[in-house]
Amino acid sequence: MEELDAEPPVMVVPGADPSSRQLCFAWGPAEVLLCETRFDRTGRSPASRVFVVRKDQDIYIHTLRKLFNESHGIFIGLQRSEEELAGKSRKSHLVQVSKNYRSVIRACMEDMHQAVSILSAMELIWNLCEILFVEAAAAGPLLLRLLDWVRLHVCDVDNMVREVLSSEDPSKHELFWNLNNTQTLTEMELKWQHWHEECQRYLQDGTFASNSHTESICKILLGDEDAILEKKELMTTWYHFLVTRLLYSHPTVKPMELRFYAQSSMDLFLGGECSPEPLDTILMAAFEFEIHQVIKECSIALSNWWFVAHLTDLLDHCKLLQSHNLYFGSNMREFLLLEYASGLFSHHSLWQLGVDYFDHCPEYGRVYLELHIERIPLNTEQKALKVLRICEQRQMHEQVRSICKIMAMKALRNNRLGSALSWSIRAKDAAFATLISDRFLKDYCERGSFSDLDLIDNLGPSMLLSDRLTFLGKYREFHRLYGEKRFSEAARLLLMLMTAHIAPCSFWMTLLTDALPLLEQKEVIFSAEQTYELMRCLEDLTAGKSEKQKFQDDNVETMKVEMLRLALARNLARVIVKEGTLEGS
Repeated sequence: MEELDAEPPVMVVPGADPSSRQLCFAWGPAEVLLCETRFDRTGRSPASRVFVVRKDQDIYIHTLRKLFNESHGIFIGLQRSEEELAGKSRKSHLVQVSKNYRSVIRACMEDMHQAVSILSAMELIWNLCEILFVEAAAAGPLLLRLLDWVRLHVCDVDNMVREVLSSEDPSKHELFWNLNNTQTLTEMELKWQHWHEECQRYLQDGTFASNSHTESICKILLGDEDAILEKKELMTTWYHFLVTRLLYSHPTVKPMELRFYAQSSMDLFLGGECSPEPLDTILMAAFEFEIHQVIKECSIALSNWWFVAHLTDLLDHCKLLQSHNLYFGSNMREFLLLEYASGLFSHHSLWQLGVDYFDHCPEYGRVYLELHIERIPLNTEQKALKVLRICEQRQMHEQVRSICKIMAMKALRNNRLGSALSWSIRAKDAAFATLISDRFLKDYCERGSFSDLDLIDNLGPSMLLSDRLTFLGKYREFHRLYGEKRFSEAARLLLMLMTAHIAPCSFWMTLLTDALPLLEQKEVIFSAEQTYELMRCLEDLTAGKSEKQKFQDDNVETMKVEMLRLALARNLARVIVKEGTLEGS
């Protein structure tokens, strides 16, 4: 196992006291679960507590939602455009993507006042990586980019220039001599050689010996390190000193020469008085073109998965990380994206963003997504539908069935039969659909009417999921035909439900009772053959009951049987007369 470069910081968990209770822990994708063991150090067994320690909680505050949402769009656009770009257009596009990321960071900085320091450090590092790795500025333009970098992030020259120029007499302003000049690098390059020769001659001749300010400027223009260090308070950082030093001593510095100037500049500026800060270490790794070290140091110092995940993804698209595979088969880009996306899934409103990041992790993204989807609390049907759409779009069939079963069970517990049936049909769960269909039929027997008629009327092919669901749909169709006074069709359907053995035996008495109004119609509905079928069904029903069941039947049930027998006999007589009359004619 790789050793840490520095001791990790100690985190105090409020309420947890390792001196009195032993603690055990388990790692999660974005949190650590701490729990007290059963016994304390005295051997007693008091109540145990559980602590959830989350990382990066501050980065998920409301004001940073903009950072996650907008960078998500940039990330997706980069993945989709990768195959369409080539050559110069590809490089310019990647530079623009990098600038878009930085603009999002800066927009967040402008929107909030808390956590500005870490966001500022993030943009400082990102901007330097953009110059050195993404844009890969060559000698000449490189120093111009570094000047812009320092001017944007470190020095306050622009504000000082505005203050001096707005005064009545700029030459007498107290900051006048601190500004030196405001020329561009292009102008500087054209005159640099001339300046250097002129300044060297004037300095040797003692031309400016009588004016310390002018002499100081002359030394600075020559790149004199001691003269530049005398203005140390104006630079505040070693990398500001580095860019200033390069500007006046080596304006056409090449990228691979930066490491030597950077190291010596840090040594000169700090002077051994203090050790480098983590930010200094990150910037130094960038100047040394140690990309993997930059990512590693950022992971440790910034402790921010958003930053390292997006920066690494961009550098990977620039073909700079090559195939840096990790021991478990993934690469650095995918590992960091997986960690970032896992963190998003631990947040109640950002989890949907994590889905797209998993989609663009070819090795383990699908597995991670499946695991995280299963842990999402399905608090509402609206949230469940969102999760379901995500799973259906990715053909995650097991997860689709699981979600539907969970929601169907919740709806059933709340006696919302229509919703429960809808979810069970969506899950293609025949057993559960049968169970809910039985509940519908039971409710019908108790109340005399169906609930959720719209759902039952529009089952369509879904009713074929189970025999019981088929019966429910057909039985509802019988009631619809009866309501429309299509009695012959209703009679045929009712008889079919009994003779085809689709109806549960416990429901036969209800079906036979439903036949009574049809048997009592003025017009003969059932034919002789149909009437005999109904008689046989009634006899099968009564004959199938044991003596004990017959004894337990109440008077109402007995009365129904007698009424049915009488109605069937009368109907048969009417049919025989009718059919005999037709034959005689």
